[in-house]
Amino acid sequence: MALPAPLTHSWPLFERHQRFDLGCLAGGERENRPAALPRDPAQLAPRGTGLWECDLSDNRLTWSPGVYDLFGLPRDCVLERDAIAHLYTESSRAAMERLRAYAIKHRRGFTLDAEIRPVTGERRWMRLIAAPICNGARVVRLHGIKLDVTAIHI
Repeated sequence: MALPAPLTHSWPLFERHQRFDLGCLAGGERENRPAALPRDPAQLAPRGTGLWECDLSDNRLTWSPGVYDLFGLPRDCVLERDAIAHLYTESSRAAMERLRAYAIKHRRGFTLDAEIRPVTGERRWMRLIAAPICNGARVVRLHGIKLDVTAIHI
């Protein structure tokens, strides 16, 4: 059986509600979808899922506990976007940067299956779902979900 190809695509903001539904993230059929995302981001960590945000004025990252866990980082460490980007494999980092630039320029969300190298050393696949937050016509932040999808790529 062939493995599914990693997801890599851009989508319009009016689809945001579809992209942030946990069932859509996990690729489940409607009747098999997990419950909606918990309101408390700490409850996502056991699911291999976390919330994130990047302030574009200074590239400051904010993560929920699940994202720290995906990258194998202590939950109190200082996050620097450039250093975090280097935890992506070269091809995944290049795809992420292209989609990120496109999202900012065109005010679109994107989905990307990215291979990362957590500081713990074991490579894994992560689904990155991102959407811009706009102030008028200007994108000021990106935010979204990161989900461990290693099992579907092994």
